[in-house]
Amino acid sequence: MQVLVGGIDEAGRGPVIGPMVMAIAITNDMDKLRAMGVRDSKELSSVGRARLFSIIKSMLIYVDYEVIEPRIIDDYVYMNALNILEAEVATKLINRALGRVLLKVVYIDSPDPRPERFRDIIKKNVGSNVEVVAMNNADKLIPVVSAASIVAKVVRDSIIEKLHKEYGDFGSGYPSDPRTIAFLRDWVRRYGNLPPIVRRSWSTVRKLLSNGLDRYL
Repeated sequence: MQVLVGGIDEAGRGPVIGPMVMAIAITNDMDKLRAMGVRDSKELSSVGRARLFSIIKSMLIYVDYEVIEPRIIDDYVYMNALNILEAEVATKLINRALGRVLLKVVYIDSPDPRPERFRDIIKKNVGSNVEVVAMNNADKLIPVVSAASIVAKVVRDSIIEKLHKEYGDFGSGYPSDPRTIAFLRDWVRRYGNLPPIVRRSWSTVRKLLSNGLDRYL
């Protein structure tokens, strides 16, 4: 009997613009993923990610993802509960997978420095037949989590590409990107508000709007 192993990771937790994407990948052959050169998506070029994405999609037993929009992220950030959001989405992905495949163990890249705390939130709400293993840096250590990170990143990149076409060039969407900051400043200057693609809870936005425009938040 094949032992199916899952991995979960996110892309886009840090940007001030755009959604976060969480993905689950399930395989019966982690050695094959490792031999293919699957590794953390942040260590791959966009071309490398796209190439591996097209290959791993066809060889994985199961793939799924969830897109979390900025307004949902904001709700949880205001409650200081972003890790809770990730745990809830991971739970949803696991339970959906369990409805389709006999998943035995799932590895999750933990955003919490105490992975067991993150694991326990998830474990309470998934079936007892699946083992949940939360780890820091799992995206670098566990090939199936690396595969999930590639799926999440490629899906998010495609969403960002569409948002660029709709809203204009906002750069990477990260607070450290001068193009992103320039985009936010210009948008507020022109419209006195923010587009729905922006995470209003981010300190970057609060600072930009500290000249009195924060009443629009």
